[in-house]
Amino acid sequence: MRAIEIREPGGPEVLAVVDRPMPEAKPGDLLVRVRAAGVNRPDCLQRQGFYPPPPGASDIPGLEIAGEVVGLGSRVSGFSIGDLVCGLVPGGGYAEYCVLDQGSALPVPGGLTMNEAAAVPETFFTVWHNVFQRGGLKSGESFLVHGGTSGIGTTAIQLAKSFGARVLATAGSDAKCEAMRALGADVVINYRDQDFVAAVGDATDGAGVNLILDMVGGDYVNRNYQAASIDGRIVQIAFLTGRKTEVDLSLLMTKRLTHTGSTLRARSPDFKAGIAAELRSRVWPLFKDRKILPVMDSIYSLDQGPAAHSRIEDGAHIGKIVIEVG
Repeated sequence: MRAIEIREPGGPEVLAVVDRPMPEAKPGDLLVRVRAAGVNRPDCLQRQGFYPPPPGASDIPGLEIAGEVVGLGSRVSGFSIGDLVCGLVPGGGYAEYCVLDQGSALPVPGGLTMNEAAAVPETFFTVWHNVFQRGGLKSGESFLVHGGTSGIGTTAIQLAKSFGARVLATAGSDAKCEAMRALGADVVINYRDQDFVAAVGDATDGAGVNLILDMVGGDYVNRNYQAASIDGRIVQIAFLTGRKTEVDLSLLMTKRLTHTGSTLRARSPDFKAGIAAELRSRVWPLFKDRKILPVMDSIYSLDQGPAAHSRIEDGAHIGKIVIEVG
């Protein structure tokens, strides 16, 4: 099969299309003929040498796929040859074939193209776990998401609105702010022109927001503490501007804040299966009514892997970037 491999740690140019042996399905796996694979920032970190795959996972990058089931492990149930599925994988997505644990597999939502379906798993698994399971967002609460036009951000805005939250979102241009507003964000903040802490205070009459989803890190940590409400929660999922910072713990204590974080790639198949089950029952019906949709930025071919990584790293994208495999 054709696949994209990382020749050595480095920039997008180290990605190369090569011939690789087809993967073999384990007893609980589906063998999927990949039609499209989502591109995510963790793929770039892996390419740079900072985010190795977990033990036993493929070294081929790619954490989400959509395609057709062409093989079944001996213990698979509930899926058949020919089913169209999408799902979360620990690696191996940038290839013509990929194995997918049945617990992390979901039917392609009705009405979505394969390219759109490939843009769903990583962001929806991540947002559901961190915003709703770990962050505990409830209807009527206020929610701030940084990076509101990223794949995570566009998903978080739509899901939070669908479940009754008031949504505030940050981005770095007026065009991106308009895109967030079109997705349903109640308050949009251009962080280049506005101090988001002050903007949150104005929008909440000084009360602050109940939940913050942050992928920025660095000096945003203290500012998130300032923007959070009493008993507020902050969920950390990345640290694009730095993993180390000096923190004023007095706000953590006096506001009774909860600051937590998580990564998903190394979690167990059973853990991911639990998220998949909740998505299928609570979120997948929203696709049928077209209340939510993946926001698509751009689509590249398998031979254009370097361009796809350059696109996500330049920060200009709005929504998801996908590699169309076949």
